[in-house]
Amino acid sequence: MDTRGDCIRVVHPLFQVEGSGSTPTSPLQLNVGQISVKQACRLNELWHSRFPRIEESNIVRNRRSACFGAEFEGVFFACAIWSDPIAANRLKDGDKLLELRRMAIADDAPRNTATRMLKIMALLIRKKWPELVGLVSYQDVEVHHGTIYKAGGWKQETTATLTDWTTATRKRATAQSTAPKVRWRFDL
Repeated sequence: MDTRGDCIRVVHPLFQVEGSGSTPTSPLQLNVGQISVKQACRLNELWHSRFPRIEESNIVRNRRSACFGAEFEGVFFACAIWSDPIAANRLKDGDKLLELRRMAIADDAPRNTATRMLKIMALLIRKKWPELVGLVSYQDVEVHHGTIYKAGGWKQETTATLTDWTTATRKRATAQSTAPKVRWRFDL
């Protein structure tokens, strides 16, 4: 593993101290906390299987947004990006929800990292925004089975087909995936 100062997986590259070099064997060893949007976007680009691209401006322009990282001995193993739901106007209580926009896990992360991270992030989000009533996330059915949500106590709400967001006045980028998506919800 690269431990040079310019490696984006290194938590504090200017002050990196050589650790034991070990890889965590349990998600309980990971420390989960907030990270910058820029860092989360860069880590997502490294690890996300389907949606590596996400614009920083699409996160920070929301009323609420938060990014999280999971690290062990100064090296990141997972990241997640949350914001107000993209289609809040189409969801019941959409203005009182937070959407998991991206979650990406490194190949060398311990098994069950995603489910543990979901639990910790829900606790941190509830503390930060007590007015929220729930969390939502979308699973791409072509590459995921929803296992992390089932294990974390999330409820499957619906399956949605692709909706093209291009309009006569606003051209959108080409969709990164055209597969159906399952919407999951976790009540806070």
